[in-house]
Amino acid sequence: MTVINKLFSDDIIRPLIIAEVGQAHDGSLGTAHAFIDAVSETGADAIKFQTHIADEESSVQEPWRVKFSIQDDSRFNYWKRMEFSKEQWLGLKKHAEERKLVFLSSPFSVAALKLLEEIGTIALKVASGELTNLPLLKAMLATKKPILLSTGMSSLAEIDNAVMMCSEAKINFALFQCTTKYPSPPELWGLDLISYFKKKYNCPVGLSDHSGTIYAPLAAVTLGASIVEVHVTLSKHSFGPDVESSVTLEELKNIVEGSKLISHSMSKLSEKDVLSSGMDESRKLFGHSLVAKTEIKKGEVLSESNVSTRKPCLGIPVNEFYLAMGRKAIRDLSSSEFIRSEDIE
Repeated sequence: MTVINKLFSDDIIRPLIIAEVGQAHDGSLGTAHAFIDAVSETGADAIKFQTHIADEESSVQEPWRVKFSIQDDSRFNYWKRMEFSKEQWLGLKKHAEERKLVFLSSPFSVAALKLLEEIGTIALKVASGELTNLPLLKAMLATKKPILLSTGMSSLAEIDNAVMMCSEAKINFALFQCTTKYPSPPELWGLDLISYFKKKYNCPVGLSDHSGTIYAPLAAVTLGASIVEVHVTLSKHSFGPDVESSVTLEELKNIVEGSKLISHSMSKLSEKDVLSSGMDESRKLFGHSLVAKTEIKKGEVLSESNVSTRKPCLGIPVNEFYLAMGRKAIRDLSSSEFIRSEDIE
């Protein structure tokens, strides 16, 4: 069973972690392959790209989101430079699988979807801007493959419609809470929507993060996210529009390790009595017990005037302090001597 299938089963024991490369390869096939090698060493489950075919999705009138490139005259030309051939995509997929990574990519046109189908992707990711692209979504649903839906640009009504389409198609789907702002400040992370979406749509829900930190992803795991996607960069000094919104490889590794630890800590309902069991030695070490504040004669009544408490717990424990008050000493006790149960009647 692949990790994607586990996402929709009871076998999932920790969130699926996806490293989003997006366009961080900047059109270099070699860099794209380098990302696969680097991500595989972090323990992430999947690596995700974006499949662009400029002639099928863009035009020369498309404006820049951020004018970052000095070599591309237009955004259309930028998408053109980001294209890989079918053979190159197949090579990336095979490389990812060799490195034990699930290969994922978001298609931005029906032609791009067809290309991904031809190379045999096992699941599909709907990018935030494509959730309302109904012809593309319909074509993706027709594949009957699991679909991951990013909600970054959509209203609840639009999400409702996409979920309805997935349900009617009878396919497995998951939702990402996502905020399409690069980078996303904390007040826009929308972490509270994870539980809201889980209750409203009754499906696996996760976070597609653009914060550029480890904090939002780890908080999402704590809040019950089943899947986490983060943009990744080889270096904070790398070139590209998403670097500020990305985590480094070391940070990705921290997210993977942190998600495992958090998930393990929440794997069963904790019982405080069970957690505190086996603490007898620690209770003796850190706990107070009763001591004679002054010299106490045989037959003298214990009171707050002649009894105090000290560490370690070598006598009557402090939680029995008031039970001992009013009882009589059955032998002489010296000042600062620990009082044991056999010393009183």
